[in-house]
Amino acid sequence: MNPVINWGIDWVWGLPLIVLTVVIHAYGLGFINKKLASTLNEESQQRGVSSVSILVMGGTALWATMLHGFEGMIWATAYRLLGALQDNKSAMLYSICALTTYGHENIVLEPHWRMMGALEALNGWILFGLTAAFLFTVMQKAWPQS
Repeated sequence: MNPVINWGIDWVWGLPLIVLTVVIHAYGLGFINKKLASTLNEESQQRGVSSVSILVMGGTALWATMLHGFEGMIWATAYRLLGALQDNKSAMLYSICALTTYGHENIVLEPHWRMMGALEALNGWILFGLTAAFLFTVMQKAWPQS
């Protein structure tokens, strides 16, 4: 069986998952931004790094990490529904490794699902790019220059 022919289903599942997780990520970052707005407005009277600005950055990083974990769980659920991975733990570990492009030497997809894994890695680049841009923006707001 030629795996290239079967990659169509990977695209059918992968592209909507990319769109879904990007939408969730954008909404999640917007929610975090809205929650931070009052803290940052109160803090904007001070210049430079303060304990509040450090806590804002730490909290933002924590919330963004949880958002990435949730998005990984969405991919892991898809792998389980498709029967691409045998159990929830392996599916979640594979998914987080794919999103971060870290990879995992002991958990691999069968050849006909490997394009989906590559699409998840591409999705990870997009999500981490959005997060990096967001963290940079939060840092600029949290650490105003004099």
